Amino acid sequence: MNKVQIKTPEQIEKMRTAGLVVGETLEVLRAAARPGVTLLELDAIAEDSIRSRGGVPSFKGYHGFPGSICASVDEVVVHGIPGSRELKDGDIISIDCGAIVDGWHGDAAITVAMGSVSDEVSELMRVTEEAMWHGIAAARLGGRVTDISHAIETYVDSQGDYGILEEFSGHGIGSEMHMEPSVFNYGKPGKGAKLQRGIALAIEPMLTLGGPEVTTLEDDWTVVTDDGSWAAHFEHTFALTADGAWVLTALDGGEEMLGKLGVPWGGH
Repeated sequence: MNKVQIKTPEQIEKMRTAGLVVGETLEVLRAAARPGVTLLELDAIAEDSIRSRGGVPSFKGYHGFPGSICASVDEVVVHGIPGSRELKDGDIISIDCGAIVDGWHGDAAITVAMGSVSDEVSELMRVTEEAMWHGIAAARLGGRVTDISHAIETYVDSQGDYGILEEFSGHGIGSEMHMEPSVFNYGKPGKGAKLQRGIALAIEPMLTLGGPEVTTLEDDWTVVTDDGSWAAHFEHTFALTADGAWVLTALDGGEEMLGKLGVPWGGH
């Protein structure tokens, strides 16, 4: 196993710069995602937004991936390739976005509803996003990575019967997009890498309305649910500072949500 990368405060500041490029780009995409827009159009908007802010899209060309974003609609959970598909009223789209600035990475994802969706789908989105925040809030100096995993699973289980993807996880992040350690969205607390000052992690619960079983399509990227149930995906990158978690891809650094959950905020 590769050693977990620990960042200096100066390096975390650089990751915050990359994180803001991602966070601002996702807000641009949230506004642009509407019925009639194609996934390729969203991809072009994303690339322009990232580059205009001084970043480089980290997904484009990553192991051959052709897009600047992953665009995953309805039963597509993650890693959807942007193509000619048009969004339509009632769809949900998960948009995963990454950027590199000065060699440092930011990575985040949102799920957006097109017009009106069922209460069931709306709840799926809410629970997925809230689970992410509960996971981040569980990160404490001196704790362990699976404290985050356990908090996510516990919250999801308290909210209803959702499938938690087991084959995909969050991850360490820094000078590379995917680094040690893996951060699964389920598990017992107190295990895995130690949570220490300077660690940076991307937390990303992926939930379905059905089972957790998924298949990767022949394009070697697109991951769909086996039972056809819809899925949601939310992600943020955060770093642990001396004061607590600093959510580098959230525009406010995560101050509001972590405050609501009653945990210290590590940003500035």
